[in-house]
Amino acid sequence: MSLAKTAISIVQGDITQRQVDAIVNAANRTLLGGGGVDGAIHRAAGPELLRECRSLGGCETGQAKATRAYGIRQVQWVIHTVGPIYGRGDEEALLGSSYTESLRTALEKGCRSIAFPSISTGAYGYPMDEASHIALRTIGDFVEKHPDRFERIEVVAFSNGDRKIYERAYNEVFEEDR
Repeated sequence: MSLAKTAISIVQGDITQRQVDAIVNAANRTLLGGGGVDGAIHRAAGPELLRECRSLGGCETGQAKATRAYGIRQVQWVIHTVGPIYGRGDEEALLGSSYTESLRTALEKGCRSIAFPSISTGAYGYPMDEASHIALRTIGDFVEKHPDRFERIEVVAFSNGDRKIYERAYNEVFEEDR
């Protein structure tokens, strides 16, 4: 799908291997590493990432902060965002904000391409089907408001099953716009 001059795609694989200006880290509030995507990004980036994250003072749910990518050589920035824990209230707005703030932060850093994981769908328990629709609607809305600012936006699914859920949501969300 392409909105204006922005290609939006669903891919499967390791987000730390993407060839983009920025990757998004589904972080916890401390920004000091964890499991899943967060742990994989910290391992790939190396100890310098943890050092810089310590200096940021954490991050609130729905917000985003950027660091250098360090050992992830093909990426310039890691944008850390904290998604909501499912079931604690206001999670749809907070999840949307995580995507919006990540995109806004990427623009501030001059990024033209960005790759997202599926935010909050692992340990934070957000149902994948619901989260995928929120993610893609939010990305589409942002691109409509900021046309031609991004060349490419990827959503990186970890598993084949996750990719299929995101592809289905992609077709539903972007079919609504036609």
